Amino acid sequence: MARKTANDDVLAAVTLAVGQEELLLDRAVQEVVAAARAADADTDVRDLTPDQLQPGTLAELTSPSLFSERKVVVVRNAQDLSADTVKDVKAYLSAPAEEITLVLLHAGGVKGKALLDAARKAGAREIACPKMTKPADRLAFVRQEFRATGRSATPEACQALVDAIGSDLRELASAVTQLVADVEGTIDEAVVGRYYTGRAEASSFTVADRAVEGRAAEALEALRWSLATGVAPVMITSALAQGVRAIGKLSSARGGRPADLARELGMPPWKIDRVRQQMRGWTPDGVAVALRAVAEADAGVKGGGDDPEYALEKAVVVIARAARSRGR
Repeated sequence: MARKTANDDVLAAVTLAVGQEELLLDRAVQEVVAAARAADADTDVRDLTPDQLQPGTLAELTSPSLFSERKVVVVRNAQDLSADTVKDVKAYLSAPAEEITLVLLHAGGVKGKALLDAARKAGAREIACPKMTKPADRLAFVRQEFRATGRSATPEACQALVDAIGSDLRELASAVTQLVADVEGTIDEAVVGRYYTGRAEASSFTVADRAVEGRAAEALEALRWSLATGVAPVMITSALAQGVRAIGKLSSARGGRPADLARELGMPPWKIDRVRQQMRGWTPDGVAVALRAVAEADAGVKGGGDDPEYALEKAVVVIARAARSRGR
């Protein structure tokens, strides 16, 4: 989610959007444009790339108008501006024009840092638009999307949507919009399943998750979906191996907070929580049996057997049984 500085005046003289998440950068621009057009329907919007903003162009765009029109000037990829154009922008920052909002989109980082620092020093309204690389961030994004619509979605539904859609924020936002438009009341996991089960079940990691949870029938169904939609068998054996190894690692680790275990085991904290739930019912012997099954399936998939699909089905069944070995 984009995070704003204390200066929350949408029509501040300068807005600085920093990061590489395209959806959030676009939303930062849309927010300013919408506010400007709400104040003046005839607002002139200029959306420019670095090659379009040559030395002198900014001065021309921001010069006083006979009609005193409101204007929004958007500069994308500001980190790529030429040195001469950066001088122009810095000069403008020291004396911005009235009725004009300058929106600078900057990727952050070292490149173009002088301009970034100058905009901050000038008191620009800043919006952070970081790339969301962590599943926990994408989950928080989905929750915020539902909250923004005034609708309620269960935690399980939010997680299911992230599992189904993946890392593309535009697709996640679009999915939330579709669900909100089509479904009345609280959106739960079953609703998400009805809309996106094809995509979710086609994931090799969904096969692995259902198997290590001991849900053999669901794991086999997910496996068939995966194979039918073109997921490579080797990707499924890899996911199965990762799932079983995670169970083994966590079961032999010392107790502690997810953050501490994450550092010790090389897993993200969110995965520690998930694996803790999945490992109920597992024993050390069960892990050993499951690892052997994965190794056999891997050999079958890579040419050691006549039927890769059967090798995968057999592995899934063995893993699901091993997941329920405790107490038998």
